[in-house]
Amino acid sequence: MVSRARDWLRQALRDLEHAKRSLEAGDYEWACFAAQQAAEKAVKALHQALGLEVWGRSVARMLESLPQEHRPPAELVERAKELDRHYMPTRYPNFHPEGAPMDYYTRGDAERAVEMAEAVVNFVRGKGLQA
Repeated sequence: MVSRARDWLRQALRDLEHAKRSLEAGDYEWACFAAQQAAEKAVKALHQALGLEVWGRSVARMLESLPQEHRPPAELVERAKELDRHYMPTRYPNFHPEGAPMDYYTRGDAERAVEMAEAVVNFVRGKGLQA
C-alpha cells in the first residue's frame, strides 16, 4: 500500500492555517473545528508513516494507540482530549440547548485550540515526518 502520510500532513498544515485565519476573523467555532481537524490529520499522517491503519476522529485515542516508542507525553494526550470536544458542537446548533455554535465559542477557546493543534503537529513533525 502506498503511504499517503505526506498528503495527510500537508492537509493538516493547511487546516492549521485555516484555524489561524478563522481565529483572526473572529470565527471562533470554525477556528476550534479546524484546529481539531489539523491535529486529527497530523496524527493520521504519523500512523500512515509508520505503516499503521487507524480509524476514527479522536486525536487523543489515536495518540494513545501509537506504538509505545512513538507515543507522546501524557500531557499532550490530555490536551488532545480538549481538541476532541470541538469535533461536533462547533458545527451543529442542535448540539446546544439553544443558539448556534457561534454563540458558545470565545477567542480564548480558539486560541487554546490553535495552540493545542500546533503542539500535536509539532509532535508529529518531531518524529521526522515532513510535508
